[in-house]
Amino acid sequence: MDKFFIGPLSSGKEKNVKPFMLPDDAFERLNNAYVFRGSIRKRFGERLMVPTNGAVEGYEYLVSRLRISVGSTDGVGDLTVGAGADLANAEVGSMFSCGTDLFTVFETGSPMTLVTNGTATTHTFDTTSGALVIAGSQHTLPVYYYPAEPVMGLMNYEFSKINDEPLYAFDTKFAYYYEDSGWLRLGTKQFTGSDHDFFWGENHRGADAALDSLFITNNVEADGMTWYSAASPAGSSFKPIIDAAGSTIETCKCIISFHNRLILCGTTEKVGGTSVTYKSRIRISWEGSPFDVNAFREDIPGRGSGKDMPTQEAIVTVQHLKDRVIFYCERSTWELVFRMNAFAPFEFQQINTELGAESTFSQISFDGAVLGVGNVGIHACDGQGVKRIDEKIPDEVFNIHNKDAGLERVAGIRDFVSEQVFWTFPSKDRTTLTKFPDQVLVFNYNLGTWATFDDTITAWGYCQEGNKQVTWADLTVTSWADWLVPWEVQDGGLASQPKNRNVIAGNQQGFVFIVDADKPTNCPSTYISSIAAATLNSVPLVVRNHNLKVGDYVLVETCKGITAFNDQILRVDAIGPSANELTLYYPGAFTGTYTGGGTLTKVSRIDILTKQYNFYSDEGCNMSVNRVDFNVDKTENGEITVDYSTSTTGIMMSDDAIDTGCDLGEPILETSAYELVPMEEFQKQLWHAYYLQARGSYIQFRFFMTDEQMLLKSLSEADFQLNAFIISTERAGRLQ
Repeated sequence: MDKFFIGPLSSGKEKNVKPFMLPDDAFERLNNAYVFRGSIRKRFGERLMVPTNGAVEGYEYLVSRLRISVGSTDGVGDLTVGAGADLANAEVGSMFSCGTDLFTVFETGSPMTLVTNGTATTHTFDTTSGALVIAGSQHTLPVYYYPAEPVMGLMNYEFSKINDEPLYAFDTKFAYYYEDSGWLRLGTKQFTGSDHDFFWGENHRGADAALDSLFITNNVEADGMTWYSAASPAGSSFKPIIDAAGSTIETCKCIISFHNRLILCGTTEKVGGTSVTYKSRIRISWEGSPFDVNAFREDIPGRGSGKDMPTQEAIVTVQHLKDRVIFYCERSTWELVFRMNAFAPFEFQQINTELGAESTFSQISFDGAVLGVGNVGIHACDGQGVKRIDEKIPDEVFNIHNKDAGLERVAGIRDFVSEQVFWTFPSKDRTTLTKFPDQVLVFNYNLGTWATFDDTITAWGYCQEGNKQVTWADLTVTSWADWLVPWEVQDGGLASQPKNRNVIAGNQQGFVFIVDADKPTNCPSTYISSIAAATLNSVPLVVRNHNLKVGDYVLVETCKGITAFNDQILRVDAIGPSANELTLYYPGAFTGTYTGGGTLTKVSRIDILTKQYNFYSDEGCNMSVNRVDFNVDKTENGEITVDYSTSTTGIMMSDDAIDTGCDLGEPILETSAYELVPMEEFQKQLWHAYYLQARGSYIQFRFFMTDEQMLLKSLSEADFQLNAFIISTERAGRLQ
């Protein structure tokens, strides 16, 4: 037998040529796995943001969700909140918590009785007016409201401290900040944008540290622009005047700080009482404080100015590139150059006339280029020109769904730990009842490789974790059993180190979690509003904006009242009839009445398809393969299915063997140590053989989790890392 070593695996997913033409270490499909330093690794995991004060076990998701404090119960567990805008117009899926007592909105009403797992004797809520009455709950504890709105922005306020920047978040209604007890509301302003009006943030240097400010905009005129600083921690409206007549800038698409000036891009201006949007206009402040009443006045020499880009295209997104600002329009790219002239400080110059970007939040900044997702490809501008960087997957950009504001939902971020760029986007294959992103496109910027993940993420950001040493005074829980700080933070991988700049993500239900490449499992990400009576083999659920598809798998946890399927993985069998309804397959009966608390965690299915191999094609010969040796990282009890197809049929032999009654043996690659092989239990990597009977013009391998494997937590949650493999082959007649 001839032996061919395949490794390191550094090419990733490629779809630009036929599968038999790919490099030996490339893959036709790489889903929920990606290239990392010469190996194929399972997709990143996720963990909830548990603050230094810890959380009660089983309720960790409460401190990791965006929430609002509405008061505290008194000495007998009572709280009354009058009608008000903050809680008004609540929807099914929102909830309240008082310690471990949960109150779930399962229907709208005026008032309606909340479902609770606690001992409260009264728990009513008027979902229209916002009036709340709780009696007999846990005593003298804060009560939090969880709007369950999509996360629309995650950003840091750059203050004077290093590696300790405050973390702000926004959903469609409120602003929040993160502290030692979890998420809390920031200020009193309520926003009015939709679930695709995302927030842009920009830090700008002030005259002193107290005036270092974070400016935000969601490009909604009714909401305007807001700035936060030490001088205005609750936020203040920002509506600059531009002339003596009192014309104002109401809002804008993007904000950027450049050469000590604040630049507002794609402005909406009110002139003579009429609002007009200038899609290709920028407004520039003077070099001093942007809060000066004349900072943007264009009719005062040396103060503000306005400039229209010489194109009919709209400004889509902006980003710094060294001493320039790159402006992406839909089908062109421009730069803003500093002219060192106080009266006309900047000038537009066109870089490319046909390539641009369509998604505002897709821009990713590198030292040598700015990346952006355009209508015909993913582009990189280096200040001299613009080129596509996705030649290996030339059709992937066309999988972005254009309806339901799909282009506006594309968002990206750079992960320095895993050396990847992530873009979240809604795929064209999503169901008609879902609109939020369901895919993550992964780009390894060191190797130029690609992959895809299945996940629902609406916004990205960064945070520094573990900045504070815990003292006894910090603890708000009363026993060791109640204190649940994630211990993996202390001795985990790179993403778990204190003060590391971790990537965080928010989703369609207000969950915020940490992206952790060293963790092989996801975290709870959706809350169950209600569970109806089961029918044969099915569990009907209401989960707000679940964004799941038929065939997905979810881990059910922490359900109160019904516990039969807690800690079990179930398959999604049906979606609808409404967008918030789904049915899980459950082979058995259950009893009880759901009282809240249940969460779903999406379980990702690895699916990898190699190139089509034939090491004798240049000789005009078929190839026969009887054995492949795989080098994998050792796991405790993991395994993965390995199947194969011959020639270019695409028919997987194991499935075909079952249909025809042929026994080809178990197509399983175990990633745990063999009991009968000495020393394997002490090894970090294992060489395990896989035997097959394959003959054809090409041989193609598939690594995946079967339906049966997906239902077993020990297998579907196990890590997987493929480092190399050796194919043992021989010639097998002429090509046919």
